[in-house]
Amino acid sequence: MTELMIRRMTLADVPQVHQLEMDTFSTPWSYQSFVDEMQTNKSARYMIAERDGQILAFAGAWLIFEEGHITNIAVSKEARGQGIGTAITKKLMQYAANLGVQYLTLEVRKSNLVAQKMYRALGFIQLGVRKRYYEDNNEDALLLVCQHMPEVEEDFSEDTDVDR
Repeated sequence: MTELMIRRMTLADVPQVHQLEMDTFSTPWSYQSFVDEMQTNKSARYMIAERDGQILAFAGAWLIFEEGHITNIAVSKEARGQGIGTAITKKLMQYAANLGVQYLTLEVRKSNLVAQKMYRALGFIQLGVRKRYYEDNNEDALLLVCQHMPEVEEDFSEDTDVDR
């Protein structure tokens, strides 16, 4: 088995990412939403984790000046429990910090204890509750924030660190 590679998502990754989105979430984003994120949303940054050409996870965020918001993170069922979710989230946090983001927010289902444990281990704390946030079952979302971002990598350049 080859090593896990985490890199910027490209338009060519959208078919696999969208399939993973549909396999993971009860109210998945549309295929076109991912295309729009890649082509027109200047604040969007998405990472993928792959092994042997198969995308095992993806993570995305909107980065606006010093603020970032993680939009979605998904790990394929067969790859869960291997630390891939943590690895791709750390990579996304590092990328955001390198671009000047000072804090990240996200929503997580109140029932998703596995994700909550991971986020807390990465320094996220609860900021509030969004009542009946999820449309499929009216479940509450916990609003989390991380204000302890990684140190900026001095040799980072978005132009050279991007696999387009």
